[in-house]
Amino acid sequence: MRKALIVGVNYYANGPSLYGCVDDAHAVKAVLERHGDGSVNFDCKLLTGTGPTDIVERHDLRDHVENLFNTECSVALFYFAGHGHIDSSGGYILATDSARGTDGIPLNDILTFANASPASNKIIVLDSCHSGIAGTPPGASNLTALANGSTILTASTEDQYATEENGRGTFTTLFVDALSGSAATLSGDITPGGIYAHIDESLGAWEQRPVFKTNVKQFVSLRKVQAPISLENLRKLSELFPVPGFEFRLDPSFEPELAGRPADSAPPNRQNCETFALLQRYNRLNLLVPVDAPHMWHAAMESKSCKLTALGEHYRRLAAKGRI
Repeated sequence: MRKALIVGVNYYANGPSLYGCVDDAHAVKAVLERHGDGSVNFDCKLLTGTGPTDIVERHDLRDHVENLFNTECSVALFYFAGHGHIDSSGGYILATDSARGTDGIPLNDILTFANASPASNKIIVLDSCHSGIAGTPPGASNLTALANGSTILTASTEDQYATEENGRGTFTTLFVDALSGSAATLSGDITPGGIYAHIDESLGAWEQRPVFKTNVKQFVSLRKVQAPISLENLRKLSELFPVPGFEFRLDPSFEPELAGRPADSAPPNRQNCETFALLQRYNRLNLLVPVDAPHMWHAAMESKSCKLTALGEHYRRLAAKGRI
């Protein structure tokens, strides 16, 4: 069982309203509910604060967070988009009825719920200002208190604001893109580490910086999408390249195209052409490169070879060990 509590608060009774948080929450819910093939993923509960008649009260938010992490499940995920606050006592997320910053839910309380949770994996995602302080005890800036199986991903550092762009949170837009497939591995899995890498690479040094804290032995897949290559073909890496550094020798018989080939070259061989099509797919996925040739076609026509990239060698080792 995989559970997600998704909260977006635009309306604040005692402070300035926001504009994109509710839409962000709906976008996160939509992408988490189903895997790429349409099968069920997370059982999502959505709380939104859109106006005076649709609010997220502090006590209700706290109860929902506590209930989320009080359940034995494989993954418990909490997402929040809204105002955040920080002072000497720590960080807070603010509900609709928060009269001041310290009337919010302390991030340390949320972490306490998560650390005590019987869930195998606890994921906290915060798109709020100063959220990077989450997981850091007050007065201990170099310490992080995360129980095993816990991960925190935040929009910004503790001294930064979380920005909006085109009516959406900058961080959440990238978060949803990552979950939609931009952060997928070649096996189609999307992990918290992959999501962070995607967001980190997408934001410049002068922009808000995401924060990633984790204490896990193995990343959990938050969503699966269609892989760019089948596992069967990915496993063939260890067959075609049996040892590290192996170079696969090519010749004109691997290339099916007749145009441009030397008159005295070997004709296309069906089996070789099928193998070459797979090698070209590996090349497009940055798993291998031609040796001393600009393109795979030239490598075949000039009877040269191809070899695995560092990424290709990584997947070759996984295939050889039966890990994929």
